[in-house]
Amino acid sequence: MTQSKILVTAAAGHTGSATVLQLLEMGFPVRAFVRRKDARSVALARAGAEIFVGDMFDYRDLRDSMAGVQRAYHCPPFAANLLHNTMAFAIAAEEAKLEVVALMSQWNPHPSHPSVISREHWMTNQVFRWMPSVDVIHINPGLFAFVAMLGLPAIAHFGMFMGPFGDGLNAPPSNEDIARVAAAVLADPASHIGKSYRPTSSKLISPNDMAKTMGKVLGRKVTYKDVPFKTFSKAAIALGYSLPEIAHLRYYSEELRNGAFAVGGPTDHVLQVTGRQPEDFETIARRYIQDPALIHPNLKVGSKLSAIAFLFKMMGTRPPNFPAWERQQNYPLLDNPVLSQDSDEWLATAERQQLNLLPNLHSTAPALALVS
Repeated sequence: MTQSKILVTAAAGHTGSATVLQLLEMGFPVRAFVRRKDARSVALARAGAEIFVGDMFDYRDLRDSMAGVQRAYHCPPFAANLLHNTMAFAIAAEEAKLEVVALMSQWNPHPSHPSVISREHWMTNQVFRWMPSVDVIHINPGLFAFVAMLGLPAIAHFGMFMGPFGDGLNAPPSNEDIARVAAAVLADPASHIGKSYRPTSSKLISPNDMAKTMGKVLGRKVTYKDVPFKTFSKAAIALGYSLPEIAHLRYYSEELRNGAFAVGGPTDHVLQVTGRQPEDFETIARRYIQDPALIHPNLKVGSKLSAIAFLFKMMGTRPPNFPAWERQQNYPLLDNPVLSQDSDEWLATAERQQLNLLPNLHSTAPALALVS
């Protein structure tokens, strides 16, 4: 029997690359949509993927990438024009008559969120369910485990884990567990149509717990230091992260501090979908510390001297005025936005481990079933 061909977008990214490899292991033909040919795309090609180089904001490329494809895992770009991409993708998916799309979203989107990216995720989640012939499965993880290890050089050389996370609890999933869920629902989608899954790790942990675990893996004492987001942003800019990424992360870090990522967590969705227990943070940390490219393609632990040089670079970095920067971006800002933990609407669904979805407005059929 011929296996369905599956398209994976953002295929060189954190969950995209892992999903490609897992689908190939299952015997599915995979087309990997990437922005450019580089070492990551070459590795996917060597594993057996068909590489498609294109622009995810160009409808022509989206349409061409779906030729001969039956299913797709779509990871929208983390950008303020996310809605442009997802709507173009939905139109192309309908034109190509795909069977099903597994759509990457977030744990925290709702219609009054201060982040335009989160609001556009919320809109995308609703609109994808209106597609007349393409079914959708939602995958909506919270903050990924790799985020805690972005400052790995300082963690490894100085035992300093710095972040603006307070004592916030999270069950941070691995890229690989998220990919396992994506691959599993696409391999056999029938029982998952219309459902929403939030992959998490095995238990809720605090930044102090993460520091102890990283110290155990590294064989040294690691201490968590809660720092203002301004300090964190200086390090992120010095690492090469873009202002849009950092600007929206400031909302998510505040939500973490205030308990949003502990609501409904941890889930058993990884076990439900894949039949495997989710990875714990120690397992994830061991793999990522051994291979820092899993955290960021350009991340290296380096020498102690290079880590000191980075600290000087960070201290010399001037953090932007994010509210002023955001006002200059010409995207819609709400007068009275509400973070997730302060939204009764969001909490009502999050406490049931469900994505914030409206009833199916496309037809008179009952609202879509969600996992609980």
